[in-house]
Amino acid sequence: MVITQSVQVFGRKKTATAVAYCKKGRGLIKVNGRPLEHIQPEILRIKLQEPLLILGKERYQDVDIRVRVNGGGHVAQIYAIRQALAKAIVAYYQKFVDEQSKKELKEQLVSYDRNLLVADPRRREPKKFGGPGARARTNQFVVVKDGL
Repeated sequence: MVITQSVQVFGRKKTATAVAYCKKGRGLIKVNGRPLEHIQPEILRIKLQEPLLILGKERYQDVDIRVRVNGGGHVAQIYAIRQALAKAIVAYYQKFVDEQSKKELKEQLVSYDRNLLVADPRRREPKKFGGPGARARTNQFVVVKDGL
């Protein structure tokens, strides 16, 4: 039985969850079976590539990363994917390379954006009765009668 060097990590944003499998390879990165170049719109694709651009090609050229994402909207999915990519590379370096280079990667990523490694805990607040949203309330009108 052949044991592959692989790690599995996840990234989350609101209700979107992305699971990334990172293993030794030749630099392939796919999201739901598609290459990164096919992700639309282009602005979100650039946001998705931020951790890769920060770390540089030489850091991930010897690993393959496959990401599955579900839940949430388009933007939340993009943020979940970028977090999963960053965490996958850091976890791979921790497990199979060395601790010093892992610390360098973490420092680079956290100095750019902490949410690349740490999940954003904010969630949508549930709606309550008596108004159209979680906090908004309808106005209470008082009817004043003449002569009283």
